[in-house]
Amino acid sequence: REQISITNVREKGREIALPKLGMKKSVNAKELAVFTKQFSVMIDAGLPLVQCLDILAAQQPNKFFAQAISSVQADVEAGSTLAAAMEKQPKVFDRLYTNMVAAGETGGILDNILQRLSVYIEKAVKLKSDIKGAMTYPIIVVVIAIIVISVIMIVVIPSFTKIFKELLGGDEGLPVPTQIVVNISHFMVGYWWLIAIVIGVISYAIKMYYATPKGNWNIDKMMLKAPILGPVIKKVAVARFARTLSTLLASGVAILEALDITARTS
Repeated sequence: REQISITNVREKGREIALPKLGMKKSVNAKELAVFTKQFSVMIDAGLPLVQCLDILAAQQPNKFFAQAISSVQADVEAGSTLAAAMEKQPKVFDRLYTNMVAAGETGGILDNILQRLSVYIEKAVKLKSDIKGAMTYPIIVVVIAIIVISVIMIVVIPSFTKIFKELLGGDEGLPVPTQIVVNISHFMVGYWWLIAIVIGVISYAIKMYYATPKGNWNIDKMMLKAPILGPVIKKVAVARFARTLSTLLASGVAILEALDITARTS
């Protein structure tokens, strides 16, 4: 009818490339925000859903993300809803994302929902960037202070110790505070490997403890009560909670389900 001759026919969804070794196997918020905004523009322009996914997968530089989009496309072509297909890719699309897409499909406002999602993700990225920018200077100061103290204790103090021994004929005439500093310096020089092992073991133990529900609760509770860092963490958490809840409610998600999703994604 369209006077078009078929030159090649292949079944869609059967040539999805698996992630290769060494391939980036994650999707950052910026990539997800760009995908969501482009997806919204295409849907608003009237392009078919499958064609949108095919175009977005083809132009996606992140191969892992491209493979996930192709998998979603194959599931949609097989008769699945977009939200159900995205739920099968939890490393890319979280519960907040899929529930908002489901609400958009149900209400016939998928383009508006995707636009709200892109704005939400962009604001979350900006908030995270602002926090990192505010914390950069204190972290640099602390790291430099630790390096300077380590150099003083390992390099400078032993040199002064030799001078003290030559002048006083031994360590007996040193004041108590000076002797304590000298002893600490000797310990750091002689047992630096033990200090490194202890720090590594403690860090790993804290990480494993934080992975448990009780440890997660206790460490977060301590962080919220910290003198300077606590109020910052609390304000960030409240801002994220309010933004997520408002986005879900504006998208038509029921309030109980919205609260449950907000709590799980906080």
